[in-house]
Amino acid sequence: MRLHQCWTTAAVAIFVLTGAAFAEVTVSQSNDPTQAIGEQFASLLGAEHKTVDALPDSKQTALAIGPKVETKLKPGKKAGKPMIVDYSADWLAALPAPSGDAEWECLRKALYFESRGESLKGQFAVAEVILNRVDSAAYPDTVCGVVQQGGKGGCQFSYVCDGMRDSMSEAAALDEAGRIARVMLDGAPRVLTLGATHFHTRASNPSWARRFPQTAAIGAHLFYRQP
Repeated sequence: MRLHQCWTTAAVAIFVLTGAAFAEVTVSQSNDPTQAIGEQFASLLGAEHKTVDALPDSKQTALAIGPKVETKLKPGKKAGKPMIVDYSADWLAALPAPSGDAEWECLRKALYFESRGESLKGQFAVAEVILNRVDSAAYPDTVCGVVQQGGKGGCQFSYVCDGMRDSMSEAAALDEAGRIARVMLDGAPRVLTLGATHFHTRASNPSWARRFPQTAAIGAHLFYRQP
């Protein structure tokens, strides 16, 4: 008898507790602010769908595609197929006579003094270094700014402050440098030095060469990328 009463009492207690818990959950859900927000959001979406469905097909297409974005090329860049560089004298000579602005003149001059006498690949490689610096946040953002930049122990490019008169008297070398400068400023791919930002001759041994990874060796120059 006592056992039966105990089971009965336990059953009643469980029923009461379960009912209370259910009531608590029900009240909590009815007062849940996220439920009200969700219902309002669903209502707004329904109204928006009705508005869009009422538009003509052309308007619906325009909404789906979105506004037209115009892409502007940077100065000196040309649209079209990627340029293929042959790195041969015949290919370079067949290009139109080069000309340009101050940026072209600065690059032409730097190539003349820093890489004159090197192979075409060697000269293109030096141009890559200069333009890689232009693209780097660690250096000036113009060609002229890069080649004329000073630094600890002197200029970044020796011809700028070596005290010698900048006479560009070798016409063939100057023409070659001008053509290379034009090609590079027009967007030729930089594939020779793997992002190099520094170079030096094989005869020199600057301290930074022991810290920077070497990326290429072309002619008399070794090339490195600043980490």
